[in-house]
Amino acid sequence: MNQINKSVNIVAFASGNGSNVKAIHRKIKMGEINAEIRMLVSNNSNANVLDYAKAERIPIFIHNKTRFPSNVEYTNSLFNVLKEVNADLLVLAGFVKKIPDGIVTYYEKRIINIHPSLLPKFGGQGFFGMNVHRAVIKLKEKESGVSIHFVNQIYDDGPIIAQSVIRVRDDDSPEDLAARVLIEEHKL
Repeated sequence: MNQINKSVNIVAFASGNGSNVKAIHRKIKMGEINAEIRMLVSNNSNANVLDYAKAERIPIFIHNKTRFPSNVEYTNSLFNVLKEVNADLLVLAGFVKKIPDGIVTYYEKRIINIHPSLLPKFGGQGFFGMNVHRAVIKLKEKESGVSIHFVNQIYDDGPIIAQSVIRVRDDDSPEDLAARVLIEEHKL
């Protein structure tokens, strides 16, 4: 079998609106990415992205400490689902929870995160979504952007795959900046 032509089995992770999941899925449907989203994992049973996944017939797995309270059960349940769908690549696309270390080790260099800042700046626990953009504005940064990086056991610490830089405007609100960064996220 020619590995170059093999479709990649993606498991997407999202906690909210899922605009990055939608952007990836659109590119798959247009033939720009040779992959299939085999499953959507969310920690949030009320996430807006679930409606999209249902409409597109993408299987959904709700994975949180409410459903799987023990650490062993939490890790094993996710690992079992990933094996079931034959996951090649895990894409954290607005996912706000840390992936268990055992899964990070098993899927080394096969888990990527889309992060709304120019790492290493504004990364780490608590730096997600609007928290990042508020910090960028507060510290009067001149640039911001998006980083795609491999996931390791430390929040937002893995090797960077790609970045896109945008200029922070003097009159930017966190919401304005977030909207412009999101455009770059969808491109990358």
